[in-house]
Amino acid sequence: MSLASTRKAWIHAFRLRTLPLALSSIVMGTVIAFQDGAFRWIIFVLAALTTTLLQVLSNLANDYGDSVHGADHEERKGPRRAVQSGAISASSMKKGIILFSLLSLMSGLALLIVALETVYLFFLFLALGLLAIFAAITYTSGSKPYGYAGLGDLAVFLFFGWVGVMGTYYLHTLSFDSSIWLPASAVGLLSTGVLNINNIRDIESDKKAGKKSIPVRIGKEDAARYHWLLLLLALSLLLAFVVLEQAYGALLYILAAPVLLRTGWAVVKVDTPEKLDPYLRVMALGTFLCVLLFGLGWVIF
Repeated sequence: MSLASTRKAWIHAFRLRTLPLALSSIVMGTVIAFQDGAFRWIIFVLAALTTTLLQVLSNLANDYGDSVHGADHEERKGPRRAVQSGAISASSMKKGIILFSLLSLMSGLALLIVALETVYLFFLFLALGLLAIFAAITYTSGSKPYGYAGLGDLAVFLFFGWVGVMGTYYLHTLSFDSSIWLPASAVGLLSTGVLNINNIRDIESDKKAGKKSIPVRIGKEDAARYHWLLLLLALSLLLAFVVLEQAYGALLYILAAPVLLRTGWAVVKVDTPEKLDPYLRVMALGTFLCVLLFGLGWVIF
């Protein structure tokens, strides 16, 4: 394989389209900290870098794990994966996983050293960081990947929502505001929606591989209803925060609602699994747009 094709295979394995979603929690936590007068550029940059590295790590581990466990095969409806297609060997992918684990750890350590003032907080957040690395790797890798038990939705909600948003806010402010659980939960729910679309698309191949995702457990029709619940609850929680904080400029996020709701209609109406794949990008970018408009509206108005 040529150097150019190898580079292309690795870039494809990074799944760059997932990165805006990963950054949504960092942006949300930063926006709220900014409004509270505690924004620090270095925290934002290091948090964004760490999250990006963790997301790439998760994507590489997912590529490797699903290939090893059989969820990626010729009948799978989504894009071909690097290990399954032979574009990247399993041993090379393992090395990539180790590399991004170390990069994530180093970036996270730099973030904590800059942000935190006490040893207790440093080790508390370090534990969370190590847990995030462990979760990124073991979603579909290892002897008992939790994604195959249907726990991926919970992990995404917690790490992309509560940990991502509230953790970023704390690193900026060194304080905690209980109302932040509302936007944190909203971002977590929208992020879970991306995973749900992915799992609806892969429902048949996941069944054959023994991967008991939520759609596999409850069926496509109920998974579509579940998706609508995620969307509507997320938008409602953002509205509740706006009213509670009287941050009415943040209502600009409503402009992103049609983009997000479009995915709800798609999971109901699309009858061919591979046709759902473009809606993963729509959902991920829609979530990022929602967070951006929320922040811009709050800051400007």
